[in-house]
Amino acid sequence: MGVWHNKKMDTLGSLEVRWVQGFTNRSVAFVDRKTACYACGCFVVFLNIETKMREFLPCPGRGIGAFTANAHMKIFAFSDQKLYPSIYVFKYPDLLIQCELEGSAKLEYTELALSGSGPYLACCSSAPDHTITVWDWEKKIQLCSYAQIKENLTMLAFNPMNWHQICALNSSSVVVWNIEQSDNLYILKQSVIDLPATDGSVVQTGNDHSRDAIGKLSYLGPEMPISAIAGLLGEHADTFVPKSYVKPHLSPSCVCWSATSQLFVGCREGWLLRVNPESLLISILYSPKHTKGAHTVPALQKGSFLSMTMHKDGLLVSGYDGLLHILQVKGTVVEVTQTVALDQPTSSICFSPDMESVMLTTTPGHFYHYNLSQSEKAERILEVLSGGFVAVSPLYTEKNRYCVSVRDSGELQLWSMDAGLCVSSINLHIQASTLACSLVAQYVAVGTASGNVLFVDLSTNQQPRLVHQVRVYHTPVEQLLFEQGGNFLIVSGSDANIFLVDARPSKGFEVIGYIEASGPVVCLSSVSTKERNVVKVVVLYGGRRDEQMKRGVKEGKRIMLFSLPTQKISSDRAACVDQSGCLISEVLQVCHYEAKYPLTSIALSPNRLYAYCHLKKTIQIYQLPEGVTGTSDSPKRVAPDSEVEGHPLGPALLLMSSQHAWLATVGRDGLLCLRDASNLDQYEQFQCHSSWLGGVRSLVFTSDNQSLLSTGLGDGSLVCLKHRLGLMRGGRSSTPTPGSQAVFTRRESMISAENTVLGQMTEWDPATQSAPGFDNKEGVRQRSDIDVTEQDDSYCSPTSEALCSATWLDNKLELVSKEENQKFAEIKQNLRKSIKVLRDTIQVMMRENEGLPEMERLEQQEFNLDVAEKKRLQAEGEQEVQRVRSEIEMENLAKSYLREVLKKECWDSMKVKGKAIKAFHSSYEVKNYPMRDRTQKELDELLLVENMRKIELADSKLQRDILEQRNHALTECEDEEEEKGSEVESTALFGSLSAQFGGTQPHLHSQFSLHIREQKINQITLLQDVIYKVKSGFNKEFDSVYKQKKQEIHRVQEKNRRITEIMAELDLKETLWEPKLSASERPERALIVEDSEIKVEKFLSPEQRQKEEEQRREEEERRLKAKGDNIRERALDDMMGGVLEVKREDILKMEICQPEFMSKPELQWTEEERKAHKDYEKKAKELQEEQEKYRKTLESEMKKLQTSIKEVTQGFDETLTKLFERKVKSEMVIYQEELKIANLLHSIMIEDEILSREKQLNHKLEKMRALKQNMGDDLKKYKEDVDAFRETYDNIVAEDKLLDRGFRKEFFDIPGHVVDQLYKLYKRRPRVHQIRTQTDMPSGAPPAVGQTQAEGLSLMLKAMDDLDSMEHMPDGLDPAVWERFCQSRRAKVGSEHQLKTKALTLAEMQAFLQRRTDEDENTRLEILNLIEEINSLREEKMRFRLDIMVQILIKQGQVEVEAGDFVADYSDSLLLHRSVVEDLNGTIRMLGDQKIASMVESKDFRKGIIQQEWEHRRMHMLMEDLNNRARDIQMLRVSQELQEYLSETDHDNRMSKQVATLEKTIAQQEKTHLKNIQNYKRLIKQLEKQTAAKAEKNTTLDTQLASMQITVAERRNIYDTIATEENQEAEAEQRYQDILERKRLVGLAKEQAQEVAVLNAEVERMRMKTFPALAQLKHS
Repeated sequence: MGVWHNKKMDTLGSLEVRWVQGFTNRSVAFVDRKTACYACGCFVVFLNIETKMREFLPCPGRGIGAFTANAHMKIFAFSDQKLYPSIYVFKYPDLLIQCELEGSAKLEYTELALSGSGPYLACCSSAPDHTITVWDWEKKIQLCSYAQIKENLTMLAFNPMNWHQICALNSSSVVVWNIEQSDNLYILKQSVIDLPATDGSVVQTGNDHSRDAIGKLSYLGPEMPISAIAGLLGEHADTFVPKSYVKPHLSPSCVCWSATSQLFVGCREGWLLRVNPESLLISILYSPKHTKGAHTVPALQKGSFLSMTMHKDGLLVSGYDGLLHILQVKGTVVEVTQTVALDQPTSSICFSPDMESVMLTTTPGHFYHYNLSQSEKAERILEVLSGGFVAVSPLYTEKNRYCVSVRDSGELQLWSMDAGLCVSSINLHIQASTLACSLVAQYVAVGTASGNVLFVDLSTNQQPRLVHQVRVYHTPVEQLLFEQGGNFLIVSGSDANIFLVDARPSKGFEVIGYIEASGPVVCLSSVSTKERNVVKVVVLYGGRRDEQMKRGVKEGKRIMLFSLPTQKISSDRAACVDQSGCLISEVLQVCHYEAKYPLTSIALSPNRLYAYCHLKKTIQIYQLPEGVTGTSDSPKRVAPDSEVEGHPLGPALLLMSSQHAWLATVGRDGLLCLRDASNLDQYEQFQCHSSWLGGVRSLVFTSDNQSLLSTGLGDGSLVCLKHRLGLMRGGRSSTPTPGSQAVFTRRESMISAENTVLGQMTEWDPATQSAPGFDNKEGVRQRSDIDVTEQDDSYCSPTSEALCSATWLDNKLELVSKEENQKFAEIKQNLRKSIKVLRDTIQVMMRENEGLPEMERLEQQEFNLDVAEKKRLQAEGEQEVQRVRSEIEMENLAKSYLREVLKKECWDSMKVKGKAIKAFHSSYEVKNYPMRDRTQKELDELLLVENMRKIELADSKLQRDILEQRNHALTECEDEEEEKGSEVESTALFGSLSAQFGGTQPHLHSQFSLHIREQKINQITLLQDVIYKVKSGFNKEFDSVYKQKKQEIHRVQEKNRRITEIMAELDLKETLWEPKLSASERPERALIVEDSEIKVEKFLSPEQRQKEEEQRREEEERRLKAKGDNIRERALDDMMGGVLEVKREDILKMEICQPEFMSKPELQWTEEERKAHKDYEKKAKELQEEQEKYRKTLESEMKKLQTSIKEVTQGFDETLTKLFERKVKSEMVIYQEELKIANLLHSIMIEDEILSREKQLNHKLEKMRALKQNMGDDLKKYKEDVDAFRETYDNIVAEDKLLDRGFRKEFFDIPGHVVDQLYKLYKRRPRVHQIRTQTDMPSGAPPAVGQTQAEGLSLMLKAMDDLDSMEHMPDGLDPAVWERFCQSRRAKVGSEHQLKTKALTLAEMQAFLQRRTDEDENTRLEILNLIEEINSLREEKMRFRLDIMVQILIKQGQVEVEAGDFVADYSDSLLLHRSVVEDLNGTIRMLGDQKIASMVESKDFRKGIIQQEWEHRRMHMLMEDLNNRARDIQMLRVSQELQEYLSETDHDNRMSKQVATLEKTIAQQEKTHLKNIQNYKRLIKQLEKQTAAKAEKNTTLDTQLASMQITVAERRNIYDTIATEENQEAEAEQRYQDILERKRLVGLAKEQAQEVAVLNAEVERMRMKTFPALAQLKHS
């Protein structure tokens, strides 16, 4: 047990730890063979595996950070949690601090590791220093450190076989640190092992590429590393990897060392790797992606390697799958030899020091112990559940034997107060927020985050059960407070309501009522007055909740004090609450106060109020005035009587003991301060929780005030402290008085009775039990009685979801509403009927209104009888309109601004706007070049370059003139030829045809002279000017063609107007082709929005609407005035058709009026009438001829105009075609110049990359030289140290030799044979373990463990005791001489041991010096490589500058390289002058002619040779054929048949024998044939029988088929009948539609006939109207 108390006042007593529960950092380690330890909050817990007993060690600081232990040396270490933390090393089981290490860490240590082979400790700090440090904790010496790691390490582990090796893990790699030693000098050397990617490939970590310094340059120049292309310098250049090459790494989760000093690495992705720390090679032992082969292990899966440890039987791994696997690794083959089920994910594994058992911890917080040799199942030895403790409270029993805690996950646990063991638990499956234990029964009340209060029965300790729950808030329950009498439970949340619940199970945990504060409740406290049976309750409340959340501190200034008359409330509860359940203020005697400063916590005593002020960080004492009734609107202001210093890190929580003698305070600093309530300056304190993890969350006294229970905010620990009273308080605990004994007896009887009732309560089932105070069935029944037509919003029945989420107050208000409805049911019914009549009337009016015309129709809102509601809705509508209007205006403003910006950037800034010209009769479209006006900077730059080029050209011309004066030997003819050749070459070598298209620039550099960066930049400027001129030249032609098109369109429009007039005179109706400019030809139209383009109705303000109405009225008046009776115009229209003179164009409209007498029969005409008829016919004929002649004239004119339009537009299309061709050539020229610019830019970019690479190499060279300089200085120092140590070693060797030589001189007084015998004993040594160092060990061999130099000497001297015994003394030797001999031999042994130690140290120093020398040599070689690389890079740069890229224009026929698919490859091609090719072709032709003549001659001669050879071959083949025939005749073999044939004379006899044999054969075959016939006949009979059977079956089937056909026919008839009925219905529908269509057509025909009649009448009227004008014309 650890005790820690403040020395403020020892007389107050002390605080000591009784027990601790929790598990903070999820790691456990053995500290000896039977004991494991782990961190819990501010304590280290030691668990005895066999007895399950625990010990606790409090942290000397403010919390425990990193934690580690080593069972071989029985030590453990942990770091503090504070700024500039320390590391504490303790010895077990003494629990004495061995040392305190103060390192350089500023914030915290992330990992610690202890070596099992020496007093060495490794630690790693977090940001900002990120340093790994190795300590000798016995000597408190920092051996070495390394401060350049980039991220936090997640694990540290010493090599158990060699403490000079440390392994560390980070997020994506494994780091091996080698500690190199030279006497007292230690150095850390880092080796980073990057793990493979998740697909198994090697991850690229650098981008430096080797190059061939003497190789040819590629087409795009030398290849540079990606860092040089990116322009990076410094450290990032060597490690830069492009994003496209970045692959996700494997994430290491655990690592362990093997017996051969290799590393096994487990990954979160399910990979198992083996790493050689010497060669840094990685072997993949298991991969989840491999489906077959040696890597397949079915039992393993992803997440199986979260923890790992090594054992002689194999590798132990575990993970998320809840299984412990024992793996046997042979080579690269992994085999699962054993699997142990844990059923929970494992977080850590550790072996006991005897390697017989293993301890496992799981993620939920369970400890398992597994013995590898004795058991096959892991034993659960401790259960520490996960999740933070929310609250804790003692269960009020006779001896305070239990306490109850609840976690945020809803796990409720009952703990034994004596041993701190979990007695029982129940999971409530809720998110808990607070907890309190009852004083009158054995149950606990639990507040939840959903606003419920749960009541859990604990009368049976082994079986907790939920017996009741009530919902009081929609927000989390924050405080539960049982008043000291135990009759009432006070509940508060985040709102202003405080609920009072009857805490007795016999009353069913009924909610009595609520008290309403004037703000969110911050804190509660109560005190009971026994004399008056009154409970005083003080409430601290503050401002709005959101303001408190912004400040991050829950605090308030207002204090409300009220009294609860317990007897009155218990006896007459109905008189104490109003109808809605609110407690009456007269009963409570409420007083309101206001403090000067905001408070965070309060504690009430009988005569004082203690409060904590976070702003001032003080504890304040208030004396609340009695008899002063301040209201919530005007509270009584109070000031503190006194105040004392509080916690440095708040806010703090105050708690008063039940006897009001002690005041406990806790804060975010994790400190528990126990103060004397009468004198707050006297206190004792204890660090019970970590300040780094949030401090204390809750605190509670036990009923006897002898113990305190606290829970941490973030460390997940529950601490039980015991308070031992000091001298000052020792006399306060006395024997209880008879009065208090009687009170105790009554309470015991009350608790017994209530526990009986509590045990009889059934277990709560949320599915069947609803919230009290509201009967769902009754509510539903009453709702069903209401008529559907009479329902309104007030009668909407609550849904089941709403009923489940309703609080007690909601149900109470619902009951009040129900009672009011029942009380005023008749009045409401009458009102409802009146409203219904009024509603029906309004509905009738609304239906009538819908049938009225639109002008008379009223709006629907006009029928709203609720004028106030109507005004409110109108006001809301206006506000919404204004809001939407402002949003639209702002949006329009933003769009207008964007339009102006786009117009300014893309339109106004353009010197030449982009437009197009389209052809009239084709799809040609030619666009111009949009061009910005060149800025003054560009013009100045161009002028500067031109001036520079003028100076350069003048200088070069002057130099050329000087050279020409020296070379007058050339003739004029040669000069002319050269000029012609140069003119021909200039176009090809210039690289473009820009000069032919207006892009002349005399100051351009030659392509063969662009070697310098400045020349290339100036050339780019000049080429941009060339492009600008080419575009400007084309734009001028474009503008002229554009003007021409506008002119042509104007001409066409004029001609079309004339054609329109002609067509009107000829009464022709044809569509004319009207050419117009398209949108692309008039781009400025895109900036103008016409009214026709807007599809929505335009919004008009009242002023605009009034102005538009006035304009419409004026226009209407003007129109009516124009329609007035104008006698002159009417007379002109009636008499002469509206004209004073008949024009020639009107001749087609003229008609000869027929005389009136022509209506009579011709027999009744008179002579005059006959003459008039002849005149009429003559004039009509003349008028007809004149009209026909005029019509032909108009038709010919119209054809000429149409032909002219077509010719003009076609001519323009031809002009546009030429412009299009010019555009194509201009594009070609521009692309040629842009290609030049692109090549120049690329060469500049490559040159920049080369310069960047050169800078990077120079930077690395300077860095390596500085490193070389430092290494040289260090190496010199190391050599001096080695030389000095070697000198010391030589002296010791000389001294040792002197001892050996002086042996006989020292024993000169002894006979020689005895001296010889003593000399043999002098050389004799006992057998002890030899000390070995790193230099003696081969790679991977284990070093000597556990022996230092002093230990080696002590072992040797201890072994010498046996040799010094008298039994080894020679016979007859004097004991004094033997003693002197033993002393001399011991001196010699000490000298030899010192010599060996110095020799080993010297060997280590020499090895260390050799490694430093090798590093220095490697650095020198790297410097030489860098120098060589820089020189080769400079050569490449010079070669790249000289080997420039030239653009040449040549004809297609002059290219003799085969073209590829896209771009021809000219890498192996040569560029030759044309004259060289022509001379070569002439020579080839001449040689070709000569070759052809020689070939003809050779052909003729060879023809005769071939004929002779053919004849020779024919004769030779004939000869061979004859020889073969002769040979065949000679070699013919005479067979027996041939001999018989030759010897037989009667050939007919021989033939007859053969015939007889054949006849016998035929006879035998005939017999066989007959047998076969008989067999086939039998088979045919069988088949006939089968046929007959089949026929009978077919007959039966035919009968059945007939009946089935009848059935099918009947069904088909039924179906046809049904289908006929359907067809008849369809035909009837079709006939009906035809009748409707005919009716519609008949109506349409009638309407058209009426229209035709009206038109005929109109024509007749017009004809009669024009008749007087024709008669007058004839008369004149």
